[in-house]
Amino acid sequence: MSEWIEIGKIVAAQGLDGEVRVYPDSDFPERFIEPGKRWILRPNKSEPEPIEFLGGRYIPGKGLYAVEVEGVEDRDGAEALRGCKLFVEKTDRPYLEPDEFYVQDLIGMEVFNQLTGEILGKVSDIIPAGNDLLEVETNLTAPETVVAELKKPKQPETPKANADPRNTRPPRKTRVKQPKSTKILIPFVEEIVPIVDLEQGRIEILPPPGLLE
Repeated sequence: MSEWIEIGKIVAAQGLDGEVRVYPDSDFPERFIEPGKRWILRPNKSEPEPIEFLGGRYIPGKGLYAVEVEGVEDRDGAEALRGCKLFVEKTDRPYLEPDEFYVQDLIGMEVFNQLTGEILGKVSDIIPAGNDLLEVETNLTAPETVVAELKKPKQPETPKANADPRNTRPPRKTRVKQPKSTKILIPFVEEIVPIVDLEQGRIEILPPPGLLE
């Protein structure tokens, strides 16, 4: 699915005439308002199929769009599309300003402290807010192998006949202690995030005092 961009999900029927309600996963209203080809992925399917949007409108106060789909004429047809995800081709990207980025391009990028050169972790999510927040998952400790040694049993005062002294010490058990991780939130503003290098998959931050504590 790397050649597709998910733009939303059909969550319900809208009215009786075949419109569907779409929960958007895109900052571009034209994805849902303007007519044209989109792609739909039905539940339990692995490949999207083309559909035609005839037009749409924003539903105030709901955060949803009502969209008319070609060939869907009634509420039953609209309900049949509930749960389907909507996509556009990755090549169909609107122009972005130099300081704008697609969310899916930021996910997984490595984040470095520009002051120390230390890698902090990887971007795991973008949280919408007054200023968007980078959610960075960071490992606090490296994996550690812990050796648990069982207590040696007491030897009997009178050894048993034919006892094998090699069997008087039980084997040691080992386990791997998984690294602890946490998530930190970094305001996605130029003063704190001066460098976003998509080609290198690298983000550099200048953390103000207290941000990483």
